[in-house]
Amino acid sequence: MAEALVLQSDFGVSDGAVSAMYGVAHSINPEIRIFDLTHDIPPFHIWEASYRLLQTVPYWTEQTVFVSVVDPGVGSSRKSVVARTHANQYIITPDNGTLTHLWQAGYIAEVRQLDDRRHRLPRMGESYTFHGRDIFAFTGARLSSHVITFEEVGPVLPALDIVLLDRTLASSSDTGVTGIVEILDVRFGNVWTNIPVALVRQAGLDIGSHVKVTISYRERIVYEQTLLFGHSFADVPVGSGVVYINSLDQIALALNQGSFAHAFEVGIGNDWSVNVQHIKGGDRT
Repeated sequence: MAEALVLQSDFGVSDGAVSAMYGVAHSINPEIRIFDLTHDIPPFHIWEASYRLLQTVPYWTEQTVFVSVVDPGVGSSRKSVVARTHANQYIITPDNGTLTHLWQAGYIAEVRQLDDRRHRLPRMGESYTFHGRDIFAFTGARLSSHVITFEEVGPVLPALDIVLLDRTLASSSDTGVTGIVEILDVRFGNVWTNIPVALVRQAGLDIGSHVKVTISYRERIVYEQTLLFGHSFADVPVGSGVVYINSLDQIALALNQGSFAHAFEVGIGNDWSVNVQHIKGGDRT
C-alpha cells in the first residue's frame, strides 16, 4: 500500500504541469493517493513555500511524503534533498531554503542529498527545466510506494550544508513582544506573525486588553495603532482591527470582514517586523 503523496508548487493549475506530475506518480503506482497542499505559491517565493510546509506537515500522518517544488534555480548546481521529520514524514525539495521553517521549528531529524543522477524519470530527455516532474514527483512516488527507502535516496547532508533563509525569531520583554510577518492568510488578508502564544503569556499580554501594534518595513513604520487583543474577529465592529491568536497559536492581525494586509499594504518576510506592547497607564489613544 502506498503512503499519501502531497504536492506543493508555484505552477498554478492553468496548464498541464501539475497533471504531468500526477501522471508520473501514477506510472509508478496506479493506486497511489495524491493530495494537493497548494499550487498557488507566488512564482519563485521560497519563503512562502517554506511556511506552507510548516503550516501543513505536522497535521499529516507518519510516512506521508511531501514534494515541494518552488525552484528558481532549476537546472543549476543547487542540490536536491529529502528530509525526514521526527514523526517519520518526508519532504522532497530543492535545497534552496524551503526547509527553513520546519528546520527552525525543530521538526527535521535528518536530511539526505538526493542523488538525482540515479533517481530520475528514465524518459527524462534533455530538458533541465522540469525537475518537479522528472525528479521530485518521480522520487516522491517511489518513496511513498516503498520502491526505495529514505536511506537509498542519497548520502546524509550535514546540518551546516543545508540552505536556510534569514529568519528572525520572535522575542519578548517586559513591555511586549516582537516578531516578523510570517505570512498572509491570503484569502482573507489577515497578517500572521511568528510570535508564539508562549511569548505572549511571558510578556503578560492578556486577551481582552488593548495593545499598541507597530508594523515596520526595514525600520520604517507603516502602521501604528491601538487594537483590542481579542479571541476572534467578532470581538470588534465590522471594519475594525483586532489582534488575535491564529490557528497555529501565534499572534495575528485582522480587520473584521476586511483585508488588513490590503488596507495597510503589509508584506511578508524578514524585512517586516511587528511589535505588540502594553498600553502605558491604560492610554488607548
